[in-house]
This record gives sequence, structure tokens and C-alpha cells, in this order.
Amino acid sequence: MGSVPRTGRVTGAVTAALLAAVLATAGCGTGPDAEAAPQAGGPASATASSPSTGPVPDTLRFTGTTLDGAAFDAATLAGRPVVLWFWAPWCATCASQAWTIAEIEPGFRETVPIIGVAGLGERKAMTDFVTEFELGPMPQIEDREGVIWRRFEVVEQSTFVIIDRDGRIIHQGWLDGEDLTRRVTALAT
Repeated sequence: MGSVPRTGRVTGAVTAALLAAVLATAGCGTGPDAEAAPQAGGPASATASSPSTGPVPDTLRFTGTTLDGAAFDAATLAGRPVVLWFWAPWCATCASQAWTIAEIEPGFRETVPIIGVAGLGERKAMTDFVTEFELGPMPQIEDREGVIWRRFEVVEQSTFVIIDRDGRIIHQGWLDGEDLTRRVTALAT
């Protein structure tokens, strides 16, 4: 994992310790909106499932495995806006947002992919959550170790990270269903 550019924010091991402490004591988070959060860097993967159409920004240089066991390479999303949704299977806020996401995701799958990043739970609870809220067709990355959560400095669930076509983070924080729908619709045009 690469380093995050220094911007006066806590980084590295301190971030990991802070994340662990916050997540251990937090319920479902509705933290402050951190617009224009710094981009996270990291190693590129050589296993793209389909080639991207241009340069891959640092924000999309990460890989993972989906809950259904498929390899996931974010580099394949280069050139499109992307929404990363960081959720936990026991989070009531995440559950309420899941209905909105299940409703809007199919209409934006090709223009503004919404990718779930599941953490803070066991695999069975994560897969049960996906089944219950009918999120099956949407990619859901299993991140029990918190690698992607730390990479984007996510310290609470439910958090949305919205990345524009150029790979810039244009929103990081909580969104209600109306705000999420409005932002995704605007990015699709």
C-alpha cells in the first residue's frame, strides 16, 4: 500500500490506530462531510478484468475480492465517476441506505458505478446483508481487514466516497438517499 500525500491529516500507523479506536467505540456513523478529501495512493494491479480507456488515477489503483469470490480491480473504472459505499452488515444506517442504493444502482451501473466496500463484520453477515437488501448484482468488495477503508481514511460507516471522471475525490462523508441520488444523477450527465 502506498502512502497518502501529507495534507496536515493524520496518516500511516496513527490512522490505523485511530481507525481501530473509533470503529471499536462507534455505532453507525453519520460523520461530517469532508468535501475534497485527499486522494489515496497505492500500488497498481496488473490483473485488470478489462482494460481502462486512459490513465488510471491513484484513487483507482486498488484491488480486492468481491463477496462472491471474484477478483476486483478498480483500475477498470478509470474514466468514469465512481461511488464507493463503505458499509457494515450490522449498521442500521447502512441498512436504511441499502434500499436507496438497490433502487438507483441498476440505472447508473454503466455511467456511475456504485461499489460496496463491506467491512467490520463476518463474511456470512455481509452476504446475508447483500441478499436481504437485494444488492447482489452490484459489486461488493469484502474488506474485513480494513485495507480499503484505511486507504481512503474511512473511520465510520456509512461513508460515501465519490470520485469524479478525473479520479479526484469530490465528496467523502455521509449522504442521505436524496443527496446520493442527486449527486449520482448529476455525475451521469
